[in-house]
Amino acid sequence: MTAPIGPGRLVLVVGPSGAGKDTLIDLARASLQDDPMVVFPRRVVTRTASAAEAHDSLSADEFDRAARAGAFALTWDAHDLRYGIPAGIDADIRAGRTVVCNVSRAIIDAARRRYAHAVVTLVTAPPELLAARLKARGRDGDIAQRLARGDAFADIEADCVIANTGPPEAGAAALRAVVAGTAEGRSSATAS
Repeated sequence: MTAPIGPGRLVLVVGPSGAGKDTLIDLARASLQDDPMVVFPRRVVTRTASAAEAHDSLSADEFDRAARAGAFALTWDAHDLRYGIPAGIDADIRAGRTVVCNVSRAIIDAARRRYAHAVVTLVTAPPELLAARLKARGRDGDIAQRLARGDAFADIEADCVIANTGPPEAGAAALRAVVAGTAEGRSSATAS
């Protein structure tokens, strides 16, 4: 058994579809772009990138080859797709940096075992707001299914909760506080 990777921190941003995770991450990334100690890796997904979700794309076969070659630190399957966080985050965390990424709740336990300082940040919103955001993203066909999956987040032991119900800038400020290490603990930051 190897020791967990540190001394840097891994900020895992999780939450139901439509909670605004990518929006908050994008705003935090823009405001921290000059800070070399904070890294926002691009996820790799077996889907073409869109305006709603910026990521690097691979075919399913390419993804499997990359995973076998050790290209990912973390991988998971969701929505009939494969997702991965590049293995380069390990070097960033060993160098003391803070890495921020949007991940599935399914990998929280694995990430907590792999990294010495994994901080789980749950971004959430009421069901009616989630549904409106999903509809705006053109996810009409699977809104009910995605909302039903969102119920599973009630059991997550988050280090911080961001109720993303107001202006995105307020939620991004709460996420920046997590990145800075000033919002850890069982606190709740409401963006209203």
